[in-house]
Amino acid sequence: MEAKKTPGADLTKKTGMFLNIGLAVSVALVLGAFEYKFYDDLGLKDLGTLTDDFEDLLDIPITDQPPPPPPPMEQPIIQEIPDEIEIEDEIEVNFDVDIQEETVIQEVVISEAPPVEKADEIFDVVESPPMPPGGMEGWMKYLNSNLKYPTQARRMGIEGTVYVVFVVNTDGSIQDVELLRGIGGGCDEEAVRVVSNAPKWEPGKQRGRPVRVRMRLPIKFKLG
Repeated sequence: MEAKKTPGADLTKKTGMFLNIGLAVSVALVLGAFEYKFYDDLGLKDLGTLTDDFEDLLDIPITDQPPPPPPPMEQPIIQEIPDEIEIEDEIEVNFDVDIQEETVIQEVVISEAPPVEKADEIFDVVESPPMPPGGMEGWMKYLNSNLKYPTQARRMGIEGTVYVVFVVNTDGSIQDVELLRGIGGGCDEEAVRVVSNAPKWEPGKQRGRPVRVRMRLPIKFKLG
């Protein structure tokens, strides 16, 4: 016959409860072991009250030292100075100067220096301008006799006034003939040629002496 257990004797129903109780007890023991404090008796000895003399050692009396004596004062040495010796300088004065009371000092009159004119200076305006031989009438006769109308200008119908500039030297000769304004067609070259071959002029004068003068003259070209 199989033995039957009573329901009250079955412990398997309370296994969970016992497990929980065991875990709680184990946790409590572990926590108690960590929280328990143990102090060793190191055998501290009572050294009693120590007497120190630090205050007595620190209380050092101040020694009063007298100040050093002042350095001895040196008395100045007074030297006797002999009486001043008067020195007489002999000054020779020459009175043998012949002074004439009637000497008359002439007044010096400073006059203005005359302007210096350079020999190579070229004037544009002078007191007496240069003149061609026979005056302006003689100049017109010279142009009518020596001026040739260029063939190119005549064929192209060019006419007008050519302006030339030149220098009349102190001897009346003509140099540095240049074209100032031209009209083309060969008229410019012809005007320069005629003036360069012109006879000597009467030189210009400044303050009565001949000087170099720059002249400007027109030369007309007109078809007849």
